Amino acid sequence: MSTQTDTRVKELAELFVRFLETNTAPDGLFTDDVLLDLTVPQWRLQSRGRDELVALRRRSHPFLGTVPRYRVDPTPTGLVLEFEESWEDGQGIWYCRELMRAEIRDGAIGEASVYCTGDWDPATQEAHAREVSLLRP
Repeated sequence: MSTQTDTRVKELAELFVRFLETNTAPDGLFTDDVLLDLTVPQWRLQSRGRDELVALRRRSHPFLGTVPRYRVDPTPTGLVLEFEESWEDGQGIWYCRELMRAEIRDGAIGEASVYCTGDWDPATQEAHAREVSLLRP
């Protein structure tokens, strides 16, 4: 990949993280006809178009949060982004891990497949911390 392509991949990853944290898609992040294929435990959802993708995000994650960690790797046609999200509601702080494979078209994300572990409520996180010792965060 060229340096210019690597730079755009990093820019798109940063824009996507901003989207996750604000539920608002920055200009240049998605093509107008972007296709999203979202898989969560025991469910699969799809949307076509930037507005539908944003609406799906807002329905599934209405609370704003943070992306404490992410990693982006360029692919020959786009990028792979591994990320974690954390947000708070009336029950406490929630957590999830996700992986996105995205195709870049005309400098923007034109297609994305996202795989989510599902949302871990505070009790699930506490049980996990008691029962599992991770080698890295």
